[in-house]
Amino acid sequence: MEELVGTALALVVIQTGRLLIWLISGGRWRGETLPGKEGTIYSAAGALSFVRDGRRVITENGLLIAGIAFYVALVLGTIAWAMRATGAG
Repeated sequence: MEELVGTALALVVIQTGRLLIWLISGGRWRGETLPGKEGTIYSAAGALSFVRDGRRVITENGLLIAGIAFYVALVLGTIAWAMRATGAG
């Protein structure tokens, strides 16, 4: 059961990273397809992104890092907002 929850959370974070990268780049960059492993074929080991057919592709690990960074910033921003709203900060 824990493995299923972990996989679901990772999928949500990766999809959040995919949307974030797409929004930041204005659609010029794209995320690696989930079932396919383009990164293992077209990039160096451990790369977070690579260029394929003239377009930047963010690997699954890169999408995961972007998604985690988004949620960390969201939590910190919410805490800062709450502290300012209550006058604690």
